[in-house]
Amino acid sequence: MHIFADQTQKLVKMDRLLKIETFSAIPKEYIDTPIGNLLEYHNLNKTFSNYANAKLLIGMCIDNRKHLNIPDNFAFIIRAGGANLRYSEFKISFAISVGGVKHIALIGHNHCGMVNLISKKDQFIEGLVNNAGWSKEQAEKHFTEYAPMFEIGNEIDFILSETVRLRKVYPKIQIAPMMYLVEDNRLYLIRE
Repeated sequence: MHIFADQTQKLVKMDRLLKIETFSAIPKEYIDTPIGNLLEYHNLNKTFSNYANAKLLIGMCIDNRKHLNIPDNFAFIIRAGGANLRYSEFKISFAISVGGVKHIALIGHNHCGMVNLISKKDQFIEGLVNNAGWSKEQAEKHFTEYAPMFEIGNEIDFILSETVRLRKVYPKIQIAPMMYLVEDNRLYLIRE
């Protein structure tokens, strides 16, 4: 029964994702934009162009399993657990105002550690006690205080909600919600 539920959940997730395997699969609104270029570089192995300045801001998770195939100087990248940029507005504003970017790719990924944080509470506390020298009480207080701020729930739903939130804050900036699947190392657009 559990295996069937996992397979059903995978199918539902895949139904929400737009696979980009050809140039024609890129939606029109992203053609000839840094977002379209990101998809071409990463998924389609487009030959790298040279960039003097960043054209894109990428918000993505701190997870070490994700690596983007992009040219040097192409993008500013903010890494935060779960691609949660709630506490990075000043950095985003800097990239837009001083860096001149007009496009943001918000990239979540499957199997994210920021999902169901409560299930990791004991490991989190034990890790801080053993690795950082914290007392159990300090570690537990830290988890209890911060876990609700960083829990993202479902990866796809979170990226969509964060996209909507950022569009309200930066209405002239084109923002694309994406998922990175760790199984195939590909970027997918999230259907809105």
